[in-house]
Amino acid sequence: MASSFETFQKRRLISSYFSVVLSISLVLFLLGILGLLVLNSQKVGDYFKEQIPLVVFLKDTAKETEITQLKQSLALADFTKEAIYVTKEEAAQQHSATIGEDFMEYLGDNPLQNSIDVRLRATFVSPEKIESIVKELKNKDFVDDIIYDKPLIEKLTENVAKISFWVIVLASVFLVIAILLINSSIRLSVYSKRFTIKTMQMVGATKRFIRLPFILRSMRLGIIGAFVAMTGMVVVIYYSDKSFPDLQLANDKMMLGALFGFVFFMGVFISWLSTYFATQRFLNLQTDDLYY
Repeated sequence: MASSFETFQKRRLISSYFSVVLSISLVLFLLGILGLLVLNSQKVGDYFKEQIPLVVFLKDTAKETEITQLKQSLALADFTKEAIYVTKEEAAQQHSATIGEDFMEYLGDNPLQNSIDVRLRATFVSPEKIESIVKELKNKDFVDDIIYDKPLIEKLTENVAKISFWVIVLASVFLVIAILLINSSIRLSVYSKRFTIKTMQMVGATKRFIRLPFILRSMRLGIIGAFVAMTGMVVVIYYSDKSFPDLQLANDKMMLGALFGFVFFMGVFISWLSTYFATQRFLNLQTDDLYY
């Protein structure tokens, strides 16, 4: 009978520890992902800005030397991230692949123009700066037209700043929620031992002596939870880096080290702080109050 009761108590204890570790790891994982978004919000915004092409259409009368000079000047310009020359034949092939049929069969000739697709650096992707670049390029006699998605750029410029602000606000709110959730899990764990705490106090144990094993145990659970959370973060960063290589999320080792260090610190610190105050509360209660 005693053996059966002890087995039940061990299982109950293991279940309690597992719940605490799971709560800590999930909260820290989400906190870490939000931290990753905060630290990379500018980089993510820059990535999307640099995907918007500026297409420079050239007249059919443009000479090879003029086209070559323009390609070289664009490639060397401060505002250019990438400049790709697309001949009218290549453009026709791309268009045919898009619509699923060869449109030149019924048109008889190729109405498309030679062009240069320019991807701008993020710092130059704003309505004012792009208009300045377009004005400069249109001064060239052999440039026929320049098109870009002006409404999208205006919206993107406006929204990137808003999104960055709200991500920071959300991360701050979630940090508070993380502290409260981990604190709640730790307090429930200590609550189950409240009679043990009071018994030790009644036989003369000091508050520090009583608190120490609870704090050490909670800190161990916090460390385990932090490592589980960091493992999940590594998986997310790895697959995000594979899916969006241009973001280069895994390249900034110092930033990632600081983020992982923060997650580890929060796991240990919140566990220690919550256990300290939880045990202190039960140490200060009268014996009769433990039943409520």
